[in-house]
Amino acid sequence: MLLRVRSKDGNFRFELPSTADISVLANKILETTVDADSASLTVSNQPRGNETLVSTLKGRNLQTLGLKHGDMIFVGYATKVSQAPATPMSIDAPSSTRLQQSNIWETVQEDTVDIYWRSKDGKIPRRRDARFCKHGINGMCDYCMPLEPYDAAYQAEHSIKHLSYHAYLHKISPKTSSAAVTAIPPLSPLAYKVKDPCPSGGHPPWPAGICTGCQPSAITLQSQPFRMVDHLEIASPDIIERFLKAWRSTGLQRFGWLIGRYEPYEKVPMGIKAVVEALYEPPQEGELDGLTLGIPWEDEPRIRELAKISSAPLSIVGYIFTDLDPDPEDRTKNIYKRHPHSFFVSSLEAIFAATIQKSNPTPSRSSPSGAFGSRMVTAILTATEDGQVDISAYQVSEQACAMVDADMIEASVEPGIVRVKEEDRSQDTARYVPDVFFRYKNEYNLEVKKTAKPCFPVEYLLVNVTHGFPQSPSPLFRSNQFAIENRPGLEDQHIEDVLRTLARLGAPQLSDSPLTSTSDSSKRLELAKWLSDWHLLAFLETTQLVSKVDMKVLVSTVTSPSLLEDPSALNAVFKTESWQTLMTFTRESAPSLPSASAPGPSSSHIDEDIPQDVFDQIAAEEAARRESPSGVGSGVKICPHCTFENPQGETDCEVCGLPLG
Repeated sequence: MLLRVRSKDGNFRFELPSTADISVLANKILETTVDADSASLTVSNQPRGNETLVSTLKGRNLQTLGLKHGDMIFVGYATKVSQAPATPMSIDAPSSTRLQQSNIWETVQEDTVDIYWRSKDGKIPRRRDARFCKHGINGMCDYCMPLEPYDAAYQAEHSIKHLSYHAYLHKISPKTSSAAVTAIPPLSPLAYKVKDPCPSGGHPPWPAGICTGCQPSAITLQSQPFRMVDHLEIASPDIIERFLKAWRSTGLQRFGWLIGRYEPYEKVPMGIKAVVEALYEPPQEGELDGLTLGIPWEDEPRIRELAKISSAPLSIVGYIFTDLDPDPEDRTKNIYKRHPHSFFVSSLEAIFAATIQKSNPTPSRSSPSGAFGSRMVTAILTATEDGQVDISAYQVSEQACAMVDADMIEASVEPGIVRVKEEDRSQDTARYVPDVFFRYKNEYNLEVKKTAKPCFPVEYLLVNVTHGFPQSPSPLFRSNQFAIENRPGLEDQHIEDVLRTLARLGAPQLSDSPLTSTSDSSKRLELAKWLSDWHLLAFLETTQLVSKVDMKVLVSTVTSPSLLEDPSALNAVFKTESWQTLMTFTRESAPSLPSASAPGPSSSHIDEDIPQDVFDQIAAEEAARRESPSGVGSGVKICPHCTFENPQGETDCEVCGLPLG
């Protein structure tokens, strides 16, 4: 086969057999160079990006690399420091006894949803067309053959604005053997930083020097053709209602991390959806028009590990925050602030989203670095046109992440405008800003290219994500009633509340006795539902009453899909040492309620809201009264109704006015 090679030394042609080893081609390339460092020799299928070291390809022949007759190979290398003559690259011939060196992207462990879609061809099936199909039932023609997942006509017909991630991979991947795709990954992460050191090695590093070999090219902002996540699904409306409760009580904005997983989304060809099962609210300071929080947050490693041990492993799939402002004229409605004539995502929020996405990359076998993009979703609870509350979901483009990583953009006073920073050549804060352009249609409906300096609309950085709720909710966590973390003064988490609720649900009795009756079964299911609460589990882990091993048993049990169908599902939890310790504390800290505190049959519901120390005080006073009836000898009379201590000579209580008896 004939292969064309282009390097900084010129264009060359080599006639090689398809079974020739890559070392043969490397030696021929090195013969055309001057002072080339053989260890830095790279090849690529495009002029810029996808560079792969030849040393990582040793043992492969040209055919397995996907090279065909007439292909163009772009070569790069670094010059040796010493002036020794270039020598042919020494690459051992392939041997059956020597293991081939694996590349970074070949050892990456992808997400389960990526493994699922890689096993599918993604073709869109079509039915037989009664008008145009003239063949038999088992035949196929152009009118009924399956479509590719990236078919433009199908996308337009179903109003799909962005291709899914795997449909985009199918579109850009070469239609050759899988070995070729593995050898040269089709994706290339964007980078707008100056290359340091410079590949040419002919000048000092930036900011002392710069050339066309190390400086980034001009940037033209455009709509991203694909999105990493196609849909955001909230497992239960109760998750959002509990999150909004803090804003409804205080009027201060709130922030929370979305805990969930990624699943296939069948409504988009090869689509992916993020299913949110719970929220975790980090420490924050809410304000009327914003909030303040720290990144990274202290409990992040613990929360990530806790999410992984559920029956369906979970992770942080994004974040959500409120931007709600009640209408002064009608407090039941909110001001409609985010719309086409203002902004959907502010420049500050877009830069924050890019920072979060950049720090949470998605493992990918289709990228030379082993990671590409991010699936972190930004969800905003804001007002609709009619004043109601709704969710808006977005991501920012790879261009936005690369520009934030290169420190090129910053927020402006106008929320819908992003400002491009000035170039800085100082040694400590050096920043190179290439030319940035964006396209738009003017008043004559003509496409115009305009410079983005000093600013440009934030919409050029956004990627829309659809959202919704399932028709038949089946959340992993069955309860959301436990107090939510980091809401001081509004909702406080105390172990006493946990022990009191366990006593009310009869947990010690259920743990000691076997399942014998229908009433025991219903009590067990009620206890199981209460335990299946994300906020409760996250709190119990901090109490040091539950060991790590027993926490795994507890979390996997209460997140089981059959939890509320099998009354014996909690048996595994009851057998753990941590549960027995918890039951011991429950028995000791939750004594039986005094009879005097329950004058009527409806008092059981009232007693649940009375603090335990009140019952302890009543019990102590009853014991004292039994020793000295009516307070004789102590100089006081205790009211049997409100427990107020009255002077000895009184007949009626000074507080409630009822007779002292």
